[in-house]
Amino acid sequence: MIPISIIILAIVFVLIAIRKIRTIKLKIWQIMLFGALAVLFTGQITPLDALQSINVDVILFLFGMFIVGQALEESGYLSHLSYIFFKHAESLDKTILFILFGFGFLSAFLMNDTLAIIGTPVVLLYATKQKVNGKLLLLTLAFAVTIGSVISPIGNPQNLLIAINGKVPNPFITFLKYLFIPTVINLFLAFVLLKLFYKTEFKTRAFQFQPEPVKDEKMALFSKLSLLLIFILIIVKIIIVMGGIPVDFRLTYIALIGMLPILIGSAKRVSIIKRIDWSTLIFFAAMFVLMQSVWNSGFFQTIIHDTNANLLSIPFILFISVVLSQFISNVPLVALYLPLLMQAGAKTTEMIALAAGSTIAGNLFILGAASNVIIIQNAEKKAGETLTFLEFAKIGIPLTITNTLVYWFFLMI
Repeated sequence: MIPISIIILAIVFVLIAIRKIRTIKLKIWQIMLFGALAVLFTGQITPLDALQSINVDVILFLFGMFIVGQALEESGYLSHLSYIFFKHAESLDKTILFILFGFGFLSAFLMNDTLAIIGTPVVLLYATKQKVNGKLLLLTLAFAVTIGSVISPIGNPQNLLIAINGKVPNPFITFLKYLFIPTVINLFLAFVLLKLFYKTEFKTRAFQFQPEPVKDEKMALFSKLSLLLIFILIIVKIIIVMGGIPVDFRLTYIALIGMLPILIGSAKRVSIIKRIDWSTLIFFAAMFVLMQSVWNSGFFQTIIHDTNANLLSIPFILFISVVLSQFISNVPLVALYLPLLMQAGAKTTEMIALAAGSTIAGNLFILGAASNVIIIQNAEKKAGETLTFLEFAKIGIPLTITNTLVYWFFLMI
């Protein structure tokens, strides 16, 4: 018999796919909140377990980065940075490559969710100024931060979990050794597929750029201080991870310390707090509750156990990571699969396969990565732009298949 929590999860997936019931338009966060309330009211998870399931670190990290992102946007400094970033992209081809490789490689060290928060208003501003299809640039950003984050142990939460608990030796060097070349190839493949699916957009025309003025010098100053703090703290985090220093320096601390110049120095702190993307924070809190309920059902754990497959097989690790990440999210998937791999005597290659598979799963469907949800909800809030389930999946499916094959090939040789 299928557990009620699995049925509710299936309903959530369907609603996210259609996002409309007759004349009622639904937002992703509303659908996920419905799922969380449904498992609570049907007794699939207790209120105490629901509260404990919410990952406070993730919520606080997003809150801190939303504060910084909102201040960057309101001060006009983010627009100024976007001019600096894009001024040499004279064509759409160059623009797409700039986003894929620029935001992609930045996400490897600033974390993909951070780039999703900061990058969304940047690409939407560019789309408006240059009259480019906003959906194309949102997709490009989503694929860039997912693929790019693969190559670093701090590119995303699941990689960090694997690097620390999977006993990966010298994680930064190891991730680059196994994943750098296939990741570069996969970023190029993303460019090819985007150009194929949006070929009418790639017209031969030159783009014109004008410097964007800073609107609020004081807030821009505090925003710069926040960015500087974040960069310094990320370097500290890299040193701690590479040096194996036994200090619990969480990514959450980077975001919370980074937001302090804005909250302490800016007179507009209350306005900034009010205007951050609260709906995305609600989405994540609700998602944790629903996914914990699904986890508690043991449904997917039983499926893995009953397959009797070779848990150390690279193709199996990649396949199960991509598929199950769509249903229980990639971090819970890694938390489930990592102990099984450790017990089976997994070596570095298998751990890297788990990192690649669970991360690249974000390119398949919207719910495959938290960064996708951040991008879409941020776009809906700020510009009324969005991506439907099918718009994402029609490119995401072939891209994920080709990405997975590329990683499989390089991990097998």
